[in-house]
Formats: sequence, C-alpha cells, structure tokens
Amino acid sequence: MAEASKQRLGYIDWMRGLACVLMFQTHCYDSWLGGEARKTEFFRWSQLGGTLPAPLFLFLAGISFALVTDKLRQRGLSPNQIAGTTIRRGAEILAFGLLFRAQEFLLGQPGAPWTDLLRVDILNMIGFSMILMGVVCRAAALTMADDSVARALSGLRAASAAAASTAALAVAMVTPPLWTTWRPRWLPWPVESYINGVHVFSRPQPWLFPIFPWAAFAFVGLAVGFVLLSDWARRREAVAVTVVAAAGIAVAALAEWLDAGLRQVYAVYDFWHTSPNFFLIRVGILLAILFGSYAWCRWGAGQWGFSPVIQLGQTSLLVYWVHIEFVYGRFSILPKRAMSIRAATLGLLAIFLAMLLLSLARTRLKGRGAEVLGWFRRPVRAA
Repeated sequence: MAEASKQRLGYIDWMRGLACVLMFQTHCYDSWLGGEARKTEFFRWSQLGGTLPAPLFLFLAGISFALVTDKLRQRGLSPNQIAGTTIRRGAEILAFGLLFRAQEFLLGQPGAPWTDLLRVDILNMIGFSMILMGVVCRAAALTMADDSVARALSGLRAASAAAASTAALAVAMVTPPLWTTWRPRWLPWPVESYINGVHVFSRPQPWLFPIFPWAAFAFVGLAVGFVLLSDWARRREAVAVTVVAAAGIAVAALAEWLDAGLRQVYAVYDFWHTSPNFFLIRVGILLAILFGSYAWCRWGAGQWGFSPVIQLGQTSLLVYWVHIEFVYGRFSILPKRAMSIRAATLGLLAIFLAMLLLSLARTRLKGRGAEVLGWFRRPVRAA
C-alpha cells in the first residue's frame, strides 16, 4: 500500500520539484546576469518562468493539506483535533518564514533595514494559508449536520472542496478593492502588508506575497486535492486528472472572454496583479501543469529509476532556504550583476547539482541523527 501511494503521489513531488528548478533558474539569472545580458530576450523569458514557482508552491501546499486532512479523518480524529494539528503545522511554517527573514536580515548587515524582518515572503504566506485552510476545513465539517453524513468521508471531501473553491473565488474577487479603494489604511503597515503587501511603501507592491490574492492559489489546491481524493477519482485516476485539467483550460478561456468582452466592475483595474480574470488564467495554467506532471510520471520518463526533480520536490523547503544565500546572499558563488549568459548558466548548473546533493543527504540521513553523531564520536574515542 505504501508503494502504491508513493507511485500515485509521485507526480505531486515532481511538480514541486519543477517549481524548484524554475525558481533556481529565475533567481540565478536575475542575480548574476549583468550589462547587455539583462537586455536580451533570454533574460526576459527566464524571468517570465519565474512567475510560476510561487503559485505552484501555494497550489501544492493546498493539495498536500488535503492529503493530510483526509488521512487524519480516516484515522477517526475529531474535527477539532484535525484543525488543531493542521493549524499548528501552518503556524510552524509561518514561524520558519519569520526565522528566514531574521536570517536574511542578519546576513544582510550592515545594509539591511529592520523593516525587512516584517516583509511578507512566500514562506510566510504558505504558513498563513495553511492556517486559513485549517479554519475552512473545520467550517466545512460543521456544515455536515447529519451525524451519519458527517462520518462519511465522501461527504466531507465534497463539502471541503466546495468550501475551498468558495474561499478561493472570494479572495480573488475582493483583491482589487483591497489594493485600492478598500485599502485598510487604518491598520499598522506590518498588518496591512499581510492583506495587500503594502510593506513600508505608499501603495501595495506586486513583488510581495499578501493573502490577497496569493492565498487563493492554496485554496484552489485544497479543492483540487479533495476532488482527486474522492472515491470516483481514486477509481479513475487518469480520467480524473484529465477532467481537472480540462476544467482548468475551460476556466482560463472563460476568464479571457470575460476580460475582453464585459465591462469592468472595479474602480481600479490592474490585470497583471489583482485581476480575478488573470487569477483564473493562472489557475488554468496550474491545472495544465498538473496534468503534464501526472502524464510524465505515469507514461513518461518521470519515474524511470531515479528522478532528480522528484528528489528536489521532496525537500523543497530545505533547498529553497539554502540556495537563496548562494545566489542572492552574502555567499553568492558568482559576482552579482556581472556575468554573461554562459557563465550564469554554469553557475545555475552548479546550484542545481549542489541542491540535489543536499536533498539526497537530507533524505538519506533523516531519522539517523544518532548514527551520524556516532560517526564523529568514533575518531575521538579511538584517539
């Protein structure tokens, strides 16, 4: 059963690993390319690929959250116990995000401003989104009034998927005014920044990761996760993934039509940053990538022996954390804003291999702390 589950969910790890690879290339070229290399089409396309990792990580966090929640429900835990467990895990990820910001602040001295400690980054938003998803799943369980229905996992999955879809749509719909006409200016900026990413600036910043709109991607992943866990989808996995991808393409096409043909309802309309239509188009892209990942791992070379992409996906938090310092940080392996495309590509290859080795070491040594400590003690005892 464990092997079957591993095979079934390998495409999720592969998709997360793909997000890591896209993240590496975007960060490496952005940090190291300099001069004329930054004016090329190559650089522009490399940065365009960088628009995918954040939605992918949040989307996959939602799917993983559905998997964990469903497993806890199968074990017979109460809704309150499940909510407590999952919300605590979200709080842990949020704490990791704050710790990461503290690390970057300390290593960035003497130039880093203290306000960087409170910047809303992707880890912060993954953790906060998990807390919100825990609340939504608990609320979905409350809607199951009939005890006999409440015990049925299929009913809980359907209710949770519906609640997550509603939450995703609500977040996307209220994002434009929360960035403009409904801005909660009365809140302290560290709090408002979690709503619209204003940080210390006069207006919201599109390079930050506030709840609106980013948490919506996590809720979409939560809904998709519960759909894929349904009894129907388990019996027809390939068909279910295909239907989900087709629905994503249809949603993206509908969003394109709405954006082109109907009158806008928002006082300030920013397609590339806050538009619900652009959000739906990106959802369609994510679901198409989900199908591609599934196809590659089931019928392609995704799991022919060792898969470095799956390996990276299994330790995505670790490689994200470490690679930043060797690309953007004080320990950058190449001079920043000074390299050619060829030199930066060689640096990218080095980062990829180093992170792969780190990932392998993490999985091989996990749970073997006492044994590893013994390796270091033996030479001392011998001496």
